[in-house]
Amino acid sequence: MGKNAVVIGRSNIVGLPTSLLLQRHHATVTILHALTKNPEQITREADIVVTASGVPNLVRGNWLKPGAVVIDVGTFPVEDPSCENGYRLIGDVCYEEASKVASAITPVPGGVGPMTIAMLLSNTLDSAKRAYDFT
Repeated sequence: MGKNAVVIGRSNIVGLPTSLLLQRHHATVTILHALTKNPEQITREADIVVTASGVPNLVRGNWLKPGAVVIDVGTFPVEDPSCENGYRLIGDVCYEEASKVASAITPVPGGVGPMTIAMLLSNTLDSAKRAYDFT
């Protein structure tokens, strides 16, 4: 309640629903997209930053307000011969820089992905209970 939130990306899958959820909980929400002017300046004023832009390492440490909470939804494969699959995943946020400024940050991988899977399973179970009138 009362926090300033920035959502980077306006997709129907992540950006829009996230902005609506934040508004429902009384945050002041600004949505940034590819044509937004001064995204760094706008993001620097946010208490909560949610990124879903699909642009690797877009958000740098100097974009963030000290103590901000950062949720990185982006995933982007980059070549890395030292990894078993020949690549590793990075997000929309430069984790090394942002983790020095943010009070909390989701890692990529291992951040929102496991939560997404858990909620999909929970919703599937709820749906099956309704379909078969099981309480």
